[in-house]
Amino acid sequence: MPVTADGPGACPAAGPPVRRPVSGDVPPSAPGAADAPVTRGFLARAAALTAVLSAAGALLGLVRDQSLARMFGAGSATDAFLVAWTVPEFAATLLIEDGLAIALIPAFSMALARRAGGAAGDPVRSLVAHTLPRLALAFAAVAALLAVLAPQLVAVLAPGLPDPGLAVDCTRLTATCVLTFGLAGYCSAALRAHRRFLAPAAIYVAYNTGIITAVLVLGGRWGVRAAAAGVAVGGCLMVLAQVPVLWRELRHKGVPLAQPPAGTGEGRAMGVALLAAVLLFALCRQSQVLVERFLGSTLPAGAISHLNYAQKITQIPMTLSLMLCTVTFPVVARALADGDTERARSRVERDLALAASMVLAGGAVVVACAPQIVELLLQRGAFTARDTAATVEVMRVYALGLLAHTLVGALIRSYFSAGRVTWFPLGAMAAGLAVTAVAGVWTVGPWGVRGIAAANAAGITVTAVLLLAGLATRGVPVRTRRVRSALARSVGAALPAALAGAWAAGRSGSPVPGLAAGAVTVAVVFLPLGRALGDQGCVTALQSLRSVSRRLPHGRTR
Repeated sequence: MPVTADGPGACPAAGPPVRRPVSGDVPPSAPGAADAPVTRGFLARAAALTAVLSAAGALLGLVRDQSLARMFGAGSATDAFLVAWTVPEFAATLLIEDGLAIALIPAFSMALARRAGGAAGDPVRSLVAHTLPRLALAFAAVAALLAVLAPQLVAVLAPGLPDPGLAVDCTRLTATCVLTFGLAGYCSAALRAHRRFLAPAAIYVAYNTGIITAVLVLGGRWGVRAAAAGVAVGGCLMVLAQVPVLWRELRHKGVPLAQPPAGTGEGRAMGVALLAAVLLFALCRQSQVLVERFLGSTLPAGAISHLNYAQKITQIPMTLSLMLCTVTFPVVARALADGDTERARSRVERDLALAASMVLAGGAVVVACAPQIVELLLQRGAFTARDTAATVEVMRVYALGLLAHTLVGALIRSYFSAGRVTWFPLGAMAAGLAVTAVAGVWTVGPWGVRGIAAANAAGITVTAVLLLAGLATRGVPVRTRRVRSALARSVGAALPAALAGAWAAGRSGSPVPGLAAGAVTVAVVFLPLGRALGDQGCVTALQSLRSVSRRLPHGRTR
């Protein structure tokens, strides 16, 4: 996610500062590397590295969706696969993105703080020995259970499917990702807590490569089942991309792995209540997809596919904007572990302002250039102009909830960054899910897929408002009024930019010139207007552009 990071505060070091390489990773051989001060340059490099690899993963995700659209179109077979796709979607949210990582990173941060404080043995390796075997066993058991209960799961998720047997076959293949995603998420959390960002950022590159390869090689013989097999292969590749790096990191201390004695901090650092609070929140959040798939199964064939394609494209700005929070979450968790609340608050406030600015700029491009984007990316093979028109309508409605989705993704990390149990986020998400369900039932009849997308936007907005209101007293004590003011500035810049971009994009009858004209117009309007309004993201972006231009030969004064 293109981000700008700064962080003048630094974690107390156990030794002298360690020189960071340009890759944004701390060398595994550096003593006390995970306890060295966090510099602004390191955060910027780590964020840039994560953004580049995440963008590569997102690009391969688009190639994956293009392959599915071209080979299978937007019909009943694709709908069946997308019902099975619910399993990896849930697993990614629960085990890689918003669930397990949010519980594990504070736990590893506490262990690293204890190691830096001279605790006996190695608290980090003890934490791994205490948690990894149990979690792996739980992941394997859930994966097996899903495979056995696949017919019942499909019947609950999409009772209106014309070919439930195909969805059952695909679900049994995708169920394996519960184990592989769980292991991949564990590795990612541990590595990020150690300030190793390269391997975790590359996992979706590996994942989508597995799916694309399976579709291209096996799609002609296996049909849409090939995509489900690709999910299983891609999950294994996610684990293999990280295990060697984590093994080197853990082996460095030279302390034998051992079960921690009863009563040590490792067990309390990630207790059952904390894990339950995080995972239930993530499960509740991802249940919005269940509502959409359930309602979409009552509409004509292709409705679920249109929702899926629209959501995948629309969420790209959100995914990219949240990269900053992914990189800085370990920094916030470590600051709270060290008792530095002021540094954590300052970091969270900056992250919220920058993430909001970036997602709104990207959302303005999505709204302005939706026809050009879909035609360019998807309209080929079995994906017709009619599918393009339906997907564009849904994209523009989904975009109304982009800011709220980004805020929820950023705020939830702040609630759990101290490793304390709180059930407020689950309540806020449950309220939003209820709004999504009620609004969806009410609007799906008259508005179809657009009504489902509108219900999604309304529900997630309710959750974002509640989470922002409650953060100051239940999480990092941010100054809510200041955050609201920053968000208002970003929205004020994004609305005119989207209108101007839509006008410019519509001047051309070809998708490539239209997309280029719309995107450039959005940038030309959004950045200066945001700067005039005092939007922090726009100010930072313009400063970066000026800095780059000074380094160019024609920009130097002689």
